[in-house]
Amino acid sequence: MENPNSISGFANKIIGSLPIVGLVARIFSDEGGVGGDIIDFAEFRRRVGKKCTVTDSRAFYEFQERRGRAGDPLYVLLSCWLAAVGAGLLKSEEILEGVARLRISNDIEFEEQNFIAMMNEARERRAKLNADAPTLPMEIRAEKAVDAIYVCCFGRDPIEEEDESLLNIMLCAVFPTVKRSMIQRIIKDKAIKVAEGGDDADIVPEPKPLSKEAVQMQMKDLEFLKQNSET
Repeated sequence: MENPNSISGFANKIIGSLPIVGLVARIFSDEGGVGGDIIDFAEFRRRVGKKCTVTDSRAFYEFQERRGRAGDPLYVLLSCWLAAVGAGLLKSEEILEGVARLRISNDIEFEEQNFIAMMNEARERRAKLNADAPTLPMEIRAEKAVDAIYVCCFGRDPIEEEDESLLNIMLCAVFPTVKRSMIQRIIKDKAIKVAEGGDDADIVPEPKPLSKEAVQMQMKDLEFLKQNSET
C-alpha cells in the first residue's frame, strides 16, 4: 500500500481529490490549444499530474509547508487552470476576485463551478456576436497564473527567494511549453514589483459579493448536503 505521506502519495492526492463534474470533452494540449469545450479542473490536474516528476511534486509540498493553507497545491493549480483555460474568456479582475475569495472561503469546488459557469456565459455571448475568444500566447497565460497565485497564496506578502525557486518548478510543470528562462523572468519581475510596492501592490482585490445566481447555487449545494446528512 502506498504511503499517503510520501511524495508520490501527495501527488496522487493533488490529482484525485476532487470529483469530475462531467464538463470535459477535449484535453488542454501541450501546444497551448484549448478545445471547443471547457476543460474542468479535475481533468486539468490529471494532465499536470501525469507529467509531474518527484521534484515537481516535492515543490508543491514544500510550497504548502511555507505558505500554510493558502499554499495548498489545489489553490496553486486552480490559479494555473484559470489562467490556462479561462484567460481570454474571463477578465483578469474576475480571475483575481475569484482566487481572493477562495483564499477566504476555502470552497474550491464551488469556485470551480462558478468559474465554469462564467466561462460558458462568456462563450455564449461571443457566439451570439460571432466573435472568437482572443488567442493568448502561453507566456501571457503563465504570467496571469503568477498574478493569480500571488493573490491567492500570498495576499500582500513579499515573494522570497525560496518561494521564487518553488514557483519556478511548479510553473514549469504546468506550462511545459514556456521556456524556463521566461518563467523565471516572469516570477522575478513579479517579486521585484511586489518588493518595490509598484503597481502590483494594488493588484490584490477585495473579494466582491457573489451574484444572486451564484449564491442560489451555493444554497442548493448546502441544502443537498443537508438532506444527505439526514438520510
